[in-house]
Amino acid sequence: MTTMTPSSANDSITWVRISSCYLPLANPISDAKVLTGRQKPMTEIAMLFAEIETRDGHRGLGFSYSKRAGGPGQFAHAKEIAPALIGEDPSDISKLWTKLCWAGASVGRSGMAVQAIGAFDVALYDLKARRAGLSLSKLLGSQRDSVQCYNTSGGFLHTPLDQLLVNAAASRERGIGGIKLKVGQPDRALDVKRVEAVRKHLGDMPLMVDANQQWDRPTAQRMCRTFEQFNLVWIEEPLDAYDFEGHAALASQFDTPIATGEMLTSAAEHGELIRHRAADYLMPDAPRVGGITPFLKIAAQAEQAGLSLGPHFAMELHVHLAAVYPTEPWVEHFDWLEPLFNERLEIRDGRMLVPTRPGLGLSLSEQARGWTREEAEVGKRA
Repeated sequence: MTTMTPSSANDSITWVRISSCYLPLANPISDAKVLTGRQKPMTEIAMLFAEIETRDGHRGLGFSYSKRAGGPGQFAHAKEIAPALIGEDPSDISKLWTKLCWAGASVGRSGMAVQAIGAFDVALYDLKARRAGLSLSKLLGSQRDSVQCYNTSGGFLHTPLDQLLVNAAASRERGIGGIKLKVGQPDRALDVKRVEAVRKHLGDMPLMVDANQQWDRPTAQRMCRTFEQFNLVWIEEPLDAYDFEGHAALASQFDTPIATGEMLTSAAEHGELIRHRAADYLMPDAPRVGGITPFLKIAAQAEQAGLSLGPHFAMELHVHLAAVYPTEPWVEHFDWLEPLFNERLEIRDGRMLVPTRPGLGLSLSEQARGWTREEAEVGKRA
């Protein structure tokens, strides 16, 4: 039996560093929100990193992120609440999530406020797993050593059809298990043409589509009916992310599963989505909902409701969390964040292997340091 020494039992957080890093994207990214005029192409991702160190020398790394806007706000809020961690026991992760939430209670319990907390929460879990000598998935109780994965980054609407087919074939050759295409553009016939071409090109390979909330209810009804013929794994965000009743109607009417949840920013919002039976695949995003602590609460609700799981983005974190879910989930493969870390995830036979290194198994690259625009520290290093 392993016993905890008095020193480690009474360890405390002595130092926290947060950094705001802007990851440039090689090509401006366009989905349906761009083609319908609601957003501009995305050119960078704002990353919020948190590094935590304890008196006994244990360290943890966590992150959150924002797309298009919100990066400076996340960093500013994290900087304000970070002092609340100093002197606390790093093992009390749920307690610390609540303390950080109350430190900024006037700005709410969702959105940017909890996304700033998410970076600290992930860092605390990373620290706890590293200290135990376990990967994050093993610390949480892993169900599997690999997770089926699908690629999104090759299927955006700015990609011409010929290149779309090349990208899909390249993903299959790399060992990725499924392909997701963006749909929802103003000319719905083009959506159907692209999906039909990829389905024909890939045969029976798992295929998903994502409308990024761009359809109204009548259009979603028509498009879901049209897409039934393509045997899709799911149709993602056919309606506004908060139209729970509309999503529920589609989920009950069509054979093709409905997937949604990535835009929700709290466990409470996901609870409402689940209560409405508004998804067959739930797609929580741990950084967006405030970290691993609320993600686990969401996953428990989803399991109880008998839902499938497909966490959104951030595969470097979600591969661990998906490995814990009782029924077989999907993890979204994006290679965008790879330059930020020294390590790479391994893909084989349609599946993403869960890293066996302690914690998340990640360390920041020199490139990440080079893209950092702001840093702040509280406390003193051991």
